[in-house]
Amino acid sequence: MRKLLFLMLGLATAACSPRKAGKTDNGNDELTMLVGTYTDGESKGIYTFRFNQSTGNATVLSSIEVPNPSYLVPSEDGRFVYAVSEMNDSTAALNAFSFDKATGQLRLLNRQLTMGADPCYVSTNGKEVLTANYSSGSMSVFPLKKDGSLEPADSLFEGSTGGPDANRQATPHVHCAVFSPDGNYIFATDFSADRILRFVMHPKSLIPHPSAEAIEVEPDFGPRHLTFSPNGKYAYLIGELSGNIVAFSYLEGKLEKIQTISADTLRARGSADIHLSPDGKYLYASNRLKNDGIAIFEVNPKTGMLAKVAYQPTGVHPRNFAITSNGKFLLVACRDSRMIQVFQRDPVTGLLHDTHQDITVDKPVCIQFVE
Repeated sequence: MRKLLFLMLGLATAACSPRKAGKTDNGNDELTMLVGTYTDGESKGIYTFRFNQSTGNATVLSSIEVPNPSYLVPSEDGRFVYAVSEMNDSTAALNAFSFDKATGQLRLLNRQLTMGADPCYVSTNGKEVLTANYSSGSMSVFPLKKDGSLEPADSLFEGSTGGPDANRQATPHVHCAVFSPDGNYIFATDFSADRILRFVMHPKSLIPHPSAEAIEVEPDFGPRHLTFSPNGKYAYLIGELSGNIVAFSYLEGKLEKIQTISADTLRARGSADIHLSPDGKYLYASNRLKNDGIAIFEVNPKTGMLAKVAYQPTGVHPRNFAITSNGKFLLVACRDSRMIQVFQRDPVTGLLHDTHQDITVDKPVCIQFVE
């Protein structure tokens, strides 16, 4: 297969840039919302809504049948959507759609196999698309055609093991793969080895760099999702197993640890998603399995360090959540409550208030907004 445009820095043998805040194209408070689901129940695939980020009201637009679209991402211009089909066998795939954000209509362009089981995360820089394949412990890379469709995966990178959990870290798992804010690097969470793998964009080839090391975190951390601050100076990693967040400073591809703080004080070993408010002042992290909810932290603008503010209970199994571009609402995909909860954010305190404007969807697990 064609070698891709990266130089790998790490010990492996072979992401989710934040969406920019801003006004919608039509000058009002309407966003188009995409919801990915698990389809082993009543759900058929991806659902689209019109979401008013002034009132918190949602209106159904459209849907399309896709098997297990558990994670999806729109292109920066909103013309395309890329969604995984999280299957635990050789049928696991990445789907490319054209997208009409005015009507919410999705049209399948093509589908390519991920060559890795249970793809659970997808990101794009407009030239390539990445999937993190959890059960096979790999990252797949797909070149993009000019029409938004996918070329076959031409590179596959494998994670490793080494973590102390004999059950959950016994085999490799890659849970997230994101592009850095400067566009020069890729970072992938190597769940079972308790580390982050770093890849450098390179104009000609992908070659292991033997003198560099991956970014190590504490044993039994189980790195899951990584997000960067809006100003690109800091990054935050949530540990599924430890329930901790590690804050990093970020500069020219280097992640330097500056703090570790607990998001899950009950050690439920089910921490999931992590996002910053559009203004970068507050960070939110979801926890599952015990006391399901969202941990809220204030961000020190000078140091990037976190201070715990509060904890907001949610519905059952808050796997993923998203914040509107104006920062007014935070929506939580509560998988086992079969709904999306709509919380209003206080921009001064960071606290969440349940609006009780729940959106009924069977097994929702991913929310994305398109302006």
